[in-house]
Amino acid sequence: MKIDIIVVYIQRYRKGHEVDFVPPITGIHLAALTPETHQVRVYHQQVQKIDFNTDADLVALSFFSGFTPEAYRLADIFRSKGKMVIGGGPHATFWPEEALQHCDAILTGEAESVWKEMLKDAENRQLKPIYRGTPEPLIDLPTPRYDLLPNAYFVKKVIQATRGCPFTCSFCSVPAVNPGFRMRPVAEVIKEISYDRFPFWWQNKLAWFWDDNLTAHRTYVKSLLKEMVPLKKWWLTQASMDIVKDQELMDLMEASGCIGVFFGIESFNAESLSEANKRQNKIDHYREIVDEVHKRGIAVMAGFIAGFDHDTSDSIEEMAENLQAIGIDVPFMSILTPYKGTPLYEKLMQDGRILPDRGWEFYNGFNVAFKPHNMTPQELLVAHRALWNKAFSPGFVSHRIIRAMKTLNPGAAWLSLFMNGFYGLKQVRKNPPVDMLDFSPYRNQVPANAAHESGSIQPTSRYA
Repeated sequence: MKIDIIVVYIQRYRKGHEVDFVPPITGIHLAALTPETHQVRVYHQQVQKIDFNTDADLVALSFFSGFTPEAYRLADIFRSKGKMVIGGGPHATFWPEEALQHCDAILTGEAESVWKEMLKDAENRQLKPIYRGTPEPLIDLPTPRYDLLPNAYFVKKVIQATRGCPFTCSFCSVPAVNPGFRMRPVAEVIKEISYDRFPFWWQNKLAWFWDDNLTAHRTYVKSLLKEMVPLKKWWLTQASMDIVKDQELMDLMEASGCIGVFFGIESFNAESLSEANKRQNKIDHYREIVDEVHKRGIAVMAGFIAGFDHDTSDSIEEMAENLQAIGIDVPFMSILTPYKGTPLYEKLMQDGRILPDRGWEFYNGFNVAFKPHNMTPQELLVAHRALWNKAFSPGFVSHRIIRAMKTLNPGAAWLSLFMNGFYGLKQVRKNPPVDMLDFSPYRNQVPANAAHESGSIQPTSRYA
């Protein structure tokens, strides 16, 4: 059987991407799980055109809520051409009945436990409507099919050593999608880090951990990092801010080649942090924590969210100066988004604050899908764009790059140069995040409120 795996994407910047940095791990992981008796191709819609005249027997679509309208468009086209279509990912996991209006079958949850069964049923034309994946130990997972990645990505070595996160942030669906916290055998992770068959030296040198919180289990991560030291690689990941309290861990991060760590800082407002259930973040210690990471020559990437109930337009715009003041090297700034499977979604639904006229394309982290407390939806959008423009203005970007060149290790300085240049170029070219009110080609095509209000939708699978 010929299988096309498509990682769905909707353009999130007005003029698209000038360059593309790193792929998600989903497609190449599914390809690796696929038995060798099948022929498999992986398409990343972010960088590749979709072949609607494919000779594939089965098309598998992976998507999250913000890309759902495009996933359904693709599914409808492929089904009209007689292809079997299956859907998976966070959105299909939480809205399976809706997804079955467009797909022949849905895979919910994690794929490892049911992927081969699903493919066997597809081969026999006996697909069931829903396959429910369950969490399994992360043992004997195959190496991702790096050979199937397009050349468009600057970084290719994406790795997952752990799955899940011990924290329960109000806006995050990870605990629902990937329950618990599981770790892969160190030897298997080291094998993937050692993969060196990429065309460019930096693609062999750099590993990007696709983990939600790599450092959550200290004994495990220290064991992993000790094995990484002799490899002399560069790597980056997400972690919690309390890593700076563990000097042994910090020593090992430096020795093993860490060039960047991402913190979910989210806000400079204590009440907003409490609302987000991120009480472990201490605003007074932000600068101290960043300085501790910088002492090791490691860059600090950080996420900030606009739209908590205690935010105002002024406080959102002030975040640009605040993140600069504490020394953040690469900021990521999003808008609070009520994804299904989160406490935030339940609260906003109960309060009647989910906007009924916003389709799924508004659930992309850069648009407003709910009624803010202290602003109108449009005021929140305007404040976020002002924050984005200021944070990536030439003055702020150049300051971060120069500081990195002076204080960070070579890999971290390179990371700062590349990523600040990436977003700084967007700002100079007037290429901000897309306003779906003006841009969306899916307007009224897939209204999110239909799923919110519907108790059940009848599946339309031809193979049930």
